Amino acid sequence: MSKDPYHAVQAEIQSSLQTASNLRASYIRIRSTAGGRETEEVIWTRDELKGTLAALEADLEDLEGSVKMVEETGPRLFGLEEEEVMSRRRYVNQVKQELENIRSELLPPQQHATARRSGPQRTPNYGVPPSQDTPSTPIDEESTWSREEQQV
Repeated sequence: MSKDPYHAVQAEIQSSLQTASNLRASYIRIRSTAGGRETEEVIWTRDELKGTLAALEADLEDLEGSVKMVEETGPRLFGLEEEEVMSRRRYVNQVKQELENIRSELLPPQQHATARRSGPQRTPNYGVPPSQDTPSTPIDEESTWSREEQQV
């Protein structure tokens, strides 16, 4: 039986999450001192944060896929207890929520305030203005953000 890679990936995600949290704090501080202006430092920090989030999301997707596979085929097949699988699922959900919280900080200040008031059902547009000729959807916004991340 091969070694369970879950804990190694979890440790990598935790490290990346710490980096993202530090970048988030820097971004908020820099953005507030810039007075709403798009300075080089604001742009650089935001781009670094977006890149870190994109990598984190890819790792989390892999981790979630492995948890889903264990859930579907049965934990005993992998030598795991049901409680361990539930713990892994909780961890994946917790990291997803944290990523959403960090991602919401990437909104311009006026949209950030609106997003906080409207609650979690609102999908952030990551600072990308919607096209004037076509209505914006959460899927369009996700696609746009993903394309931007791949170009970085």
